[in-house]
Amino acid sequence: MCGHGTIGLVVSLAHMGRVRPGEHRIETSVGAVSAVLHESGEVTVNNVPSYRSAAGVAVAIPGHGDVRGDVVWGGNWFFLVQDHKMELKLANVDELTHFTWAIRKALRDNGITGDDGKEIDHIELFSPSDKPGVDSKNFVLCPGKAYDRSPCGTGTSAKLACLYADGKLREGQVWKQESIVGSVFEGTVAVRGGKLYPSIKGSAFVNAESDLILDPRDPLCMGIRG
Repeated sequence: MCGHGTIGLVVSLAHMGRVRPGEHRIETSVGAVSAVLHESGEVTVNNVPSYRSAAGVAVAIPGHGDVRGDVVWGGNWFFLVQDHKMELKLANVDELTHFTWAIRKALRDNGITGDDGKEIDHIELFSPSDKPGVDSKNFVLCPGKAYDRSPCGTGTSAKLACLYADGKLREGQVWKQESIVGSVFEGTVAVRGGKLYPSIKGSAFVNAESDLILDPRDPLCMGIRG
């Protein structure tokens, strides 16, 4: 599941004339979600139920000492770290990547997982945002050692689940999350049937169109497969 990927999909389909403003259902790897295309071009993704599995989990990080974080499901498994000594700015991407990758490896080496032994493959750091009216800023390490340029839809969902569990967020209250590159998502939660459902609102923009030419004479026209 990818929140911003879902937003980008809906915007792309609208650009192609496949969908119009309104609500659309999309099948994802973790279940069906709904996405509302607004007249403004923004998209709200109504995510799968999210929850905190464990709070204040300590793990020793070589060269950094003990780090504490929450294990949370937001459509992917996350380890959310609020207390750290990192400065969340784009110029520090290499240092942030190294630190969060070390956390991910330490979680794996110490057998710290999500429910049913699922690997925690997203690491998320938080700090206050300098943007007026924005609640928080994050850095999210994704699988493949890449960092998220968006505020991370599933990561924001995980954060909302923690805030709600701690009594710091009410149903319908807007929480604004800034990414490492300065983009912002708006998040809210709703409770139905005892489960917490986050909704993430954000934007995406089509910036190119391309055509693939698959020449049957080219032995690698379908790509290189192992």
